[in-house]
Amino acid sequence: MKFAVLDLETTGHGVEDDILQVGLCVVSEELEIIDSFHSFVKPTIPIPAFITQLTGIGEEDVADAPGLDAVLKALLPFLDGAVLVAHNVGFDAGFLNQALVRCGYNRLSTRRLDTIELLRILYPTITTYQLGAVTELLHIEHAQHHRADSDAKATAELLIHLVNKLRQLPLLTLQRLSALVDDGKDLSWFLKETLQRMEVRTVFESNEYDYFNQFAIKVREWPEEQPPRASQLSEPFEQVSFESYLENVQESFKSRFDNYEERPAQSAMFHEVYESLSSNRHLLIEAGTGTGKSLGYLIPALYHGIKSNKKVVVSTHTINLQEQLRHRDLPLLAEVLPFDFKASIFKGRSNYLCLRKFEGKVNAKDLASPIEDAMTAAQMVVWLGETETGDQEELNFGSKGADFWSTVASDTESCLNRSCPWFKRCFYHRAKHEANIADVCITNHSLLFTDVQADNRLLPGYTHLIIDEAHHMEEVASKHLGMQVGYLSLAHTLTRLYKDARTGLLPALRLKLANEDDAHQSAWLETIDTVIPIFNEIREHWDKLFELFYNYTHVSDERVSDNGQTVCRLKKTELPDDWDHAVQAEGNVYTELNKVVRTVEKMMEDVKERADDLSVQALLTDLNGAMRELARVKDELRMFIQLDQPETVFWIEASAAYRHRSVQLYGVPVDVSEKLRQYFFDVKESVVMTSATLTVQKSFEYAKEQLGLTGYEEQGRLLSVQLPSPFNYREQALVVIPRNFPALRGSSVGSEYVVKLAASLADAAIETRGRMLVLFTSYRMLKQVYEVLKDLLAAEGITVLGQGIDSSNRTKLTRRFRQSPEAVLLGTSSFWEGVDIPGEALICLAIVRLPFQPPNHPLAEAKAEKLQRMKQNSFMKLSIPQAVIRFKQGFGRLVRSSQDKGIVIIYDTRVIETYYGKHFLYSLPGPKIETMHTEQMTSRMREWLAIANAQS
Repeated sequence: MKFAVLDLETTGHGVEDDILQVGLCVVSEELEIIDSFHSFVKPTIPIPAFITQLTGIGEEDVADAPGLDAVLKALLPFLDGAVLVAHNVGFDAGFLNQALVRCGYNRLSTRRLDTIELLRILYPTITTYQLGAVTELLHIEHAQHHRADSDAKATAELLIHLVNKLRQLPLLTLQRLSALVDDGKDLSWFLKETLQRMEVRTVFESNEYDYFNQFAIKVREWPEEQPPRASQLSEPFEQVSFESYLENVQESFKSRFDNYEERPAQSAMFHEVYESLSSNRHLLIEAGTGTGKSLGYLIPALYHGIKSNKKVVVSTHTINLQEQLRHRDLPLLAEVLPFDFKASIFKGRSNYLCLRKFEGKVNAKDLASPIEDAMTAAQMVVWLGETETGDQEELNFGSKGADFWSTVASDTESCLNRSCPWFKRCFYHRAKHEANIADVCITNHSLLFTDVQADNRLLPGYTHLIIDEAHHMEEVASKHLGMQVGYLSLAHTLTRLYKDARTGLLPALRLKLANEDDAHQSAWLETIDTVIPIFNEIREHWDKLFELFYNYTHVSDERVSDNGQTVCRLKKTELPDDWDHAVQAEGNVYTELNKVVRTVEKMMEDVKERADDLSVQALLTDLNGAMRELARVKDELRMFIQLDQPETVFWIEASAAYRHRSVQLYGVPVDVSEKLRQYFFDVKESVVMTSATLTVQKSFEYAKEQLGLTGYEEQGRLLSVQLPSPFNYREQALVVIPRNFPALRGSSVGSEYVVKLAASLADAAIETRGRMLVLFTSYRMLKQVYEVLKDLLAAEGITVLGQGIDSSNRTKLTRRFRQSPEAVLLGTSSFWEGVDIPGEALICLAIVRLPFQPPNHPLAEAKAEKLQRMKQNSFMKLSIPQAVIRFKQGFGRLVRSSQDKGIVIIYDTRVIETYYGKHFLYSLPGPKIETMHTEQMTSRMREWLAIANAQS
């Protein structure tokens, strides 16, 4: 067997396009590059400018190149008897066959392998399959990206790397892969060939894995692990004051890092956090970018927790920050702190894989989407040999991966606990055990509220809580203390129960029960055969109900959100004309679901008592989970249709693209401040809340009102602290406001405005040579500006990247932006916070509009109505503070370190023309602010950047 690794550069992707360059490497079965071929090809059409920009191939490179026929004639002998390999082989093979037919040759019928498919299986955790990024990650030399000779060589080295890894997998893993990817295609053939090769050559399996139930996994049985310092006779801080501890820590930092400098703001944070934890007081502390906020609370929290023998729980809003703490801050503290400590990361249960469910799914080949699910399961089989956590965050799923995960994720209802054969290897119970014995447990806001709703049975007991990214606390509380039901809520569960005669929990149970020798067997089978047809009736009623809900979102006064969602608020006193039809359809769904749940639960109880087969018991456990999910959907739908919950706002959202299948129903409390007091501030000894954006105009009033902290300061139970910024914003940032820029009123954007905005952005981008982030509040406007700006900057060689256009993945877009030497990145919603682009990669930030939330969103509307009933101005009490905090988050994207310098352009002249504009500008951390005419901007930018560069 030999491999012919091919790469083509072309004038485009269409049938009329030509090949510009061919690169090929031949790899032997022993995985050595034994031959190569490359040549330019003279095209019959001009080379587009963007192709020259991408590849560096211009007309002068191909002027004297041989024609296509001559190149193919030289290429074909290399392909004879070889497996064709490419990075996205469908494109290269398709284009090559197109060229062969054009020149009178037969199409290639050789076997094909795609390095992207192999990467997906063998590297299930990498976040990109782009060749340049992968070669960098795997340390493969790749001299010239988008040149066929260099790309072919890099792909050949990648193939060698991948096949080596495949051959080094445990035999059990190879056997699992071969059984899963069994569709008769070339990848399936290659896996079987590799398995046969390794079965002959493998004598002993590696002892770096644990082998159980025909799986090779990395983690061993989790022992009854002891708490940290269990063997020590005394606690480390018995005679050590907090000041002495801090001095020790700072000396340790200085000895390890030559350029370590004490940060006054961080030192202040150490003391404020410790004082609040040790004096049982709550703390609101705003710590700007660069403070070192994570260490600012972890260092005092660990001291206090260990000295007082009390667990501290840290909660973040994003899993990204949880992962940053896991991979960056905690390992650093393990080196620096003068004692042993244990920190655990604990997430919501559905983030962890249930090994029992996964085993059952793989053994039965119970795959709802045979090709995609087989690929996802194959990824996970390899991942089991690498993961220590079983956390889905590590995996990079394909298009239907999330659906597959939902069927194998850990959950309470289907857990066998200590009866499960996988219990001692269970990822969830391992994480829970580690949380129980840890000094500090790091979780997220979602799990905080899930724990509250589960009567505090999930998280370990705690009295001291630190909430990072606290400006999201109220929003997460609203979501978790309310209800949400979507069309797919029921559809997914019904599919899990029964997809067809071979797929689903009920067919699987029926198959098992058919082999049971029991007097009740025929009654059990009859129950299953009776229940399955009811699912079709339920689906019909469900579809009818959700079609009605969808129609309600398209009434005359419809509200269309920026992402194309239409929204309909429901009030008990103002119901749609045919609401009684919805009530009737819901009644039918409720009745039929009730019948299914009662009938199946009764049968399950009988089977459980009489059948001893462990696989039957496991199926019953999963079935119980599905029944509970049906009951939850049934009850929440009833709550929604009755609209009876006090102080709750109900609404429907839907998208025209997916019609009734996109419908989501919401019921959310209007005000969660009392609940926050009840669950946290009245019962916990100390809650520390921190964020870079808690104040509005230097005041904490808005945060206190939203979080339910009003009055605590007067009782001596709360302190509010705004730490000084560690950066010199006066020198590091210039804010430019073009005062004659056209004002924009309402949500509609005319073409004249788009042209002016794009022209101004293009002028600024040319001045900064890209390195620019543009923040929008509207995806619609982003799309309008994208095309115009791209045309304006094409001749300058500046790339334009658009969120939702070039990619919807924020991480991938940010990486592409960093890797492009001259680029402008257009982002909306998620780019206003959590994006970190330090250094020279970003020197200009443009804010197109002030980030006000749509006032007609049902939740915003209900909050405003409540304030109005209290005779308060909802615009000043709600809309302005929300927008200011978002604005501060956006501004914070620019200066990420003490070395960063840059310019912020605010195109929304309301900041200088309206009475409320000062709230935005006064909330900024002291940058230089200048207003000028639009046409003066670029010269001022040039002047300021020249001075900034001269000073650095």
